Amino acid sequence: MGLAFLVPGALDQVTGGYLFDRQVVEGLRAAGRAVTVVELAGRYPDVDGPACAAAAQALGRLPDGGAAVIDGLALPAFADCLAREAPRLRLIGFIHHPLSLETGLSAVEERRYAALEARLWPLLRGVLCPSAHTARAVIASGVAPARVAVAMPGTRKPTDAWNDPLPRCPSARDSGIRPLRLLAVASVTPRKGHRLLIEALAGLRDLDWQLECVGSLERDPACAQSLRAAIDGCALSARVILSGERSPDDLGRAYREADLFVLPSYHEGYGMAYAEALAHGLPVVATRAGAIPDTVPSSAGLLVAPGDAAALREALRRVLSDAGLRADLAAGARHAARRLPDWPAAVRSWADQFDRLAA
Repeated sequence: MGLAFLVPGALDQVTGGYLFDRQVVEGLRAAGRAVTVVELAGRYPDVDGPACAAAAQALGRLPDGGAAVIDGLALPAFADCLAREAPRLRLIGFIHHPLSLETGLSAVEERRYAALEARLWPLLRGVLCPSAHTARAVIASGVAPARVAVAMPGTRKPTDAWNDPLPRCPSARDSGIRPLRLLAVASVTPRKGHRLLIEALAGLRDLDWQLECVGSLERDPACAQSLRAAIDGCALSARVILSGERSPDDLGRAYREADLFVLPSYHEGYGMAYAEALAHGLPVVATRAGAIPDTVPSSAGLLVAPGDAAALREALRRVLSDAGLRADLAAGARHAARRLPDWPAAVRSWADQFDRLAA
């Protein structure tokens, strides 16, 4: 079954959601399926008239019975045309996480996005989600369970282009080389909790650590500026590195060289960076927000309540101070990684679920 893949903006953006989209597109094409990518202009999810017109044109060009995937971030652009076009098409939503759960929204914005998604999701033939947690949110909005499917993303394996031997032995990490290296991988946006992490680390000056934050500093410039101010205000500029986006090879090396992965997100629809950390045998310190507990078991990481800087600080202190605990969590990470699919298996599962829903 050929299909169109409608994405908000350029497909080559460096976030977990776009990486998942790209892997699906490339995997389907490698399997011989015809996939047309439609990159929708505009700033999402807050769309304007031209963006809505482009979305309507994209659907209007599809033949009757045509199959298409709409990335959930782009869904607001289809608010005025979806009810008209959906009956003649086979439209599947690819919902990475509900827009209404983005951190930093006002109460009015939260209600607006929640109402919009509750109106639009049932118009689709089906909805694909990266986790059971996100699927439950979609079902709770009124979509029939039979029209919702879960397709987890994959993780990179040694045969992938990243060329990283996975996982690296934890004993090599705990070799006495100081400081301990903390790694956070995420675009700098309010939802990812970077400022909370700085607040927590400001109380751990007595320990020897260094933090590298890998991820875009351009997606939310105001948030990035606020993070820089927090780092300077806490006098941590010598310990915290904001690397911005890095190439796949460089990011692979960052995972390989880290001692601990930490990212205190306020919500995750799945959390691909956490899965990558597990695949690299890294212990994790994170929150219990969204799907994170489904991705990171207690044997692999310490999870605290989202937004709780004191609890995050205590969890970090425990892991940074206890080499035995780090080793135990690293072993748990390696064990948990065995149940994670690689990308070929993930794409096959995605395609199977898509075909079922589209039919």
